[in-house]
Amino acid sequence: MSAMKPSSIREILKVTERPDIISFAGGLPAPELFPVGDIALAAGRVLADIGPRALQYGTTEGMPALRSRIALEMETRGVGCSADDVIVTTGSQQALDLIGKIFIDPGATILTENPTYLAAIQSFQCFQARFRPVPTDDEGIVPEAVDELSRDADVRFLYVIPNFQNPTGRTLSAARRKSLYEVAVRRGLVIVEDDPYGRLRYRGEHIPPIKALDEAGRIVYLSTFSKTVAPGFRTGWAVAPAPIRDKLVIAKQAADLHTSSFDQLTLERYLRDFDNAAHVEKVRAAYGERYAAMDAALSSSLGSGFSWTRPEGGMFLWVTGPEGLDTTDLLRRALERKVAFVPGADFFPGGGGENCMRLNFSNSSCETIREGVSRLADLCAGR
Repeated sequence: MSAMKPSSIREILKVTERPDIISFAGGLPAPELFPVGDIALAAGRVLADIGPRALQYGTTEGMPALRSRIALEMETRGVGCSADDVIVTTGSQQALDLIGKIFIDPGATILTENPTYLAAIQSFQCFQARFRPVPTDDEGIVPEAVDELSRDADVRFLYVIPNFQNPTGRTLSAARRKSLYEVAVRRGLVIVEDDPYGRLRYRGEHIPPIKALDEAGRIVYLSTFSKTVAPGFRTGWAVAPAPIRDKLVIAKQAADLHTSSFDQLTLERYLRDFDNAAHVEKVRAAYGERYAAMDAALSSSLGSGFSWTRPEGGMFLWVTGPEGLDTTDLLRRALERKVAFVPGADFFPGGGGENCMRLNFSNSSCETIREGVSRLADLCAGR
């Protein structure tokens, strides 16, 4: 229990549940875009067609029909796989927990991007992992640094978010994906590729996952329907080499037996009967507009000394302020002005990032974004 620490985001979200707070803090998709009507129809059809069977226990690996549909989805992403390669998880967050269970012993070393996803840090901390942060730049994680940092340590895996990374919004270039995979093969390194945001691209060209290169069985690929349908399904998946997949199934069976049968069947029926590709296109368009509104507001409001990433997709951008800025203190003052964000230090497993902050734009209207950025800019200017 001593390894378990409270989530900064969870504590912030307790405050931001108030309707008067403008929140750029949570990684929340826009609820007004959820396909509620189509999901309601899908749920009704499941109950009408198979009734009690939809409410019965299922297999740990997941419902066969949904796993087959996920395999088809993987093909559209450039990864060939079968339903047998897929494990359905209770959100991709559970997949991180299962990864920790099968790979991490107390004191084991893992590599992560620096900065990286806060909830992954917390998940791996529960298993008393020793973090070895890897430098990143505008093209993402630096493969040469991965090569060097995995040279003299018993590294269990590298955790990486190649597309529209959380928290920075950066995307790993195709050349670096190839280089990173070559390092993994040379070093015998497992890469955990977390891809929750890959379909939310609103600018630029699709880059195939690292998993698309995986002839040697070094990549565990994770994704989710939380960002492309709705997070309330709590349904994600993992595609892994057979030896790792078998261990994940055993760990999941011990954790929760299986992901909700009804949720899986309803999701599969929705994907079968309705045009989710058109829905995702609508989400992309909305998020692209909201990103543009935030980028424009930052450009017109923030003074010199500030810079920020310009992602081609996803839900976040990353602001870096002048040296000496303490965004944890800034958050305290921002909450008094009824605006919230996540301080950057929370995303650095080895320390740092005190002058940075993550801003979410997916869950606010353009008008709200402009008002929230204006309040932040006033605080940063000492007004």
